[in-house]
Amino acid sequence: MYVVTVDADLCTACGACVSACPGSVLELEDVCVVTDNECMGCESCIAICPVEAITISEY
Repeated sequence: MYVVTVDADLCTACGACVSACPGSVLELEDVCVVTDNECMGCESCIAICPVEAITISEY
């Protein structure tokens, strides 16, 4: 199981991570927000984020 963290100070709410996530873990509001869905740790969101606002950690 993985946890996605989005740094709200860096996030520009471009939505690229939402589109890239195959598990639909991210939802676009004012910034990208993690939902209750389980992250599979694929790191697609990290790879596509232009401002490096996303981190994933295992728990």
